[in-house]
Amino acid sequence: MKKFLDQDFLLNTETAKQLYHDFAKDMPIIDYHNHLIPDQIANDINFENLTQVWLYGDHYKWRAMRTNGIDEAYITGNKSDYEKFEKWAETVPYTLRNPLYHWTHLELQRYFDVHGVLDGKSARRIYEECTAKLQTKEYSVQGLLRMRKVEAVCTTDDPIDSLEWHQKLAKDGSDITVRPAFRPDKAMAADDVAGLNAYIAKLEAVTDISVGDYDTYLLAIKKRHDYFAANGCSISDHGLEQIYAEDYTDEEIKAIFSKIRANQAITYQEVLKFKSAMLFQFAIWDHEKGWVQQYHLGALRNNNTRMLTQLGPDTGWDSIGDFSQARQISKFLNKLDTEDKLAKTILYNLNPADNELMATMIGNFNDGSVAGKVQWGSGWWFLDQKDGMIKQMNALSNMGLLSRFVGMLTDSRSFLSFPRHEYFRRILCNLFGDDIENGEIPNDIEWAGKVVKDICYYNAKNYFTL
Repeated sequence: MKKFLDQDFLLNTETAKQLYHDFAKDMPIIDYHNHLIPDQIANDINFENLTQVWLYGDHYKWRAMRTNGIDEAYITGNKSDYEKFEKWAETVPYTLRNPLYHWTHLELQRYFDVHGVLDGKSARRIYEECTAKLQTKEYSVQGLLRMRKVEAVCTTDDPIDSLEWHQKLAKDGSDITVRPAFRPDKAMAADDVAGLNAYIAKLEAVTDISVGDYDTYLLAIKKRHDYFAANGCSISDHGLEQIYAEDYTDEEIKAIFSKIRANQAITYQEVLKFKSAMLFQFAIWDHEKGWVQQYHLGALRNNNTRMLTQLGPDTGWDSIGDFSQARQISKFLNKLDTEDKLAKTILYNLNPADNELMATMIGNFNDGSVAGKVQWGSGWWFLDQKDGMIKQMNALSNMGLLSRFVGMLTDSRSFLSFPRHEYFRRILCNLFGDDIENGEIPNDIEWAGKVVKDICYYNAKNYFTL
């Protein structure tokens, strides 16, 4: 019987062990999409305790605690940090077979050298031991990143963000590259006219442009796109239910925008047309600048209205949606490709039913100009677990080139989440190890090792401009 979470965790063959330990283990990390808070990196803060670095903002853990019958007061409420941690510790034994069980213990091992199991009995000891370490210089947020050999991270930033903390990091000359990513979802959210107008008012303030019509709106957002580029941004990101690719004319979009500015209701079809026009415009700008554009597709967000009202978005009330994806993605990418305006593109699906769809869709627009120009991104959100990663890599192997895959990212708000890269790398090496030992691919350890290293690091290094 194997020991839980030992050095050969998830590695079931001797070849898998060799691939991981000799090739994958020590590769640096490029985390090209996450939700880390830039000012915490720039100010290199130390968290006060383990709860603050581990539980604040982590809706994965929050959902598990709620499912385990933990009162909201111990999750997002006013209980003390230790009381919240204790309730999480009591929940951990009930997360068996959930990736949280693996992640929790990997993070305790990798950052704090804690090798015991977390539960209600060990909670106080582990909390105090880890909290004491978090007070030291080594455990500042930049120190935590260095522990996992994080070379670069890309945060997620709204067009109206000042980027002052990215500027501070650039000025200070940190050895960790931190770049913004342009996330303009709010700028196209025409399904909430009042909210969009409030957003436009903020945009006017940061650009000093009076937005009276669609042309000046594009001018103001383009100014922010340029500003992001001037501050090291080379990636955009969109969180969408599905790609929007309705047919429209410029005159239609101008008329729709005039209605928006007049606070008039617009139809569902007008919402789709406006979103389509904005999404296409963002893609044109991305291509002009040589950026990579990312599309996270398929989340059904804010399902629980009562809790959304109480806690706001991104607090654990989202799920997989069953949106139709293929035709709209094809239409959108084809329109860009026809005009020779298709930038490097990464597609992520949240519904596993879309796996083979994505694996084949990317092949329609890989034109030989760049290796892996159009990518199917790693298992995302509910799919960034062992089964989800294996299914994603198997489908990509069967219908594309796994060898050109840009690999894993955390998509996380936690500075302790980077062992997820290790988790991914172990699973990757185990897949290759099984194939070699089964005689399905040659026993050429150097070539297999090279491919592993490419997927873990070099493909992303060559794909992104960071």
